[in-house]
Amino acid sequence: MFAIATKNFVKEVDAGGLLIPVSSPNDNMELLTVVVKKNRPWFWQKPKYLPTDFTLNDLLTGDSPITPGVLDIDFIKYSGTYGKDMLGAVDASFVKANLKIQSEDSSKLKLSFGSLKKEEVDVPKLMRESKGRVLDMSHSLIQQTKEKQKNVFGIVKERIMTTQPCSVVEDVQQQGLLGGTLCPCIPKASKILLTENGKLSKDSNVTLEIPPQTTMAYGIIELEIKNDGHFELCVMSGGGFEVDGPDEKRLLCFSEPTKNAIQQELEKLKDHFQQLSTLPASARSSLFQHITGLMKEPAAIGALQNMLDQMYLGKKPSLDDDGLKESQQQSIQAIFEVLEKSGAEDSTQSPVLIALHLVVSALEELPDDCLPVLSGCSNPATLQTLELLVQCVSGTRETTLSSTALPDDDYERTEHIFASCNVSLRRDSDILRVEIKREPGNHPLILCIAIKSLASLACGC
Repeated sequence: MFAIATKNFVKEVDAGGLLIPVSSPNDNMELLTVVVKKNRPWFWQKPKYLPTDFTLNDLLTGDSPITPGVLDIDFIKYSGTYGKDMLGAVDASFVKANLKIQSEDSSKLKLSFGSLKKEEVDVPKLMRESKGRVLDMSHSLIQQTKEKQKNVFGIVKERIMTTQPCSVVEDVQQQGLLGGTLCPCIPKASKILLTENGKLSKDSNVTLEIPPQTTMAYGIIELEIKNDGHFELCVMSGGGFEVDGPDEKRLLCFSEPTKNAIQQELEKLKDHFQQLSTLPASARSSLFQHITGLMKEPAAIGALQNMLDQMYLGKKPSLDDDGLKESQQQSIQAIFEVLEKSGAEDSTQSPVLIALHLVVSALEELPDDCLPVLSGCSNPATLQTLELLVQCVSGTRETTLSSTALPDDDYERTEHIFASCNVSLRRDSDILRVEIKREPGNHPLILCIAIKSLASLACGC
């Protein structure tokens, strides 16, 4: 819940900027805290930032600490409400009973951060004081980080902090109308009310209290580190460790990858899509059911992705439930049971693990307002149509409306899904045309990967 709150906060106040949302209230970083930037396996993934227990001064040789000036700035007063509403209806007829169910669900996240303060380092003074200083290359953090060449060091140059007690409130309300002579079982919940007319109401309210001086977001400067421990602050470009070899001056610098043609990238990934589609029917059905269920809440997909990342790196996965519902935890456990049966837990090179890591990584990168809508369209018939649109995005750029056969409400949802990923759909007589907007990032490619992966799991379901 805290991670979702800070992510929404950064999206509102620094969209496309350099602020990094804090994922846990325990990550209360001081200025000059060392952060490890981990570039992820798929080139289109955003990097992860892992705060450490060390500051830049802890890694320096010599006894003189760097003490740059610090500026305190009143930032903003911030509050916001985020949420979604969902409607649904089911009519069922049985031999001896009729049943009608109507539901209306709403979920709201209310953020009240009050007045926020910004602390930032005097960067010119920091550059002057760090000139000529040397890092202790035998330090355990440097040794462990250098082993992974895609890891980059950064130091916290600014942070946004609370100045007063504040809160994050999650308010979930579910209402339904039951009619007929057959009554289904009512799930256990925080609070349930059932009136005489068959109206079912379920509410839950969770409040997270945040103390003053809690870091909500931060910015970093990356370091360019030479083999002898000398380093430079990368104010404009990316950092990295110097590479051993004939060209000693060559540095591993990780910036945004060059955008390749979507069709070429999908062709490179076709073996992974094939791996998903050839899983046993029961495994495909289970994975499809649980993944599409988790897609209704971006935080749940994020939790699954964290566990798959751990497996992908050869570590034993552990679930940080951080507010996950019991049903979501059960779904994640069921997905790992499928992996265990496939033998994927025994090898980081398991084709099944790599293919599943691909689909979940793509889903995690999709915009938050896209995931739940895509979940609602995740049935085999609709996914076949979405796959046709993927072909348009990656090549032909147009198709006939009759071939898509989408009802108006499904078309509106499809239009929203593609628009959230910088792809516009335009109807012209009987022709449906797609246009990729010139926006930064790889969202069109990521959406195509997500759709093709889900369609591979859904085939034959």
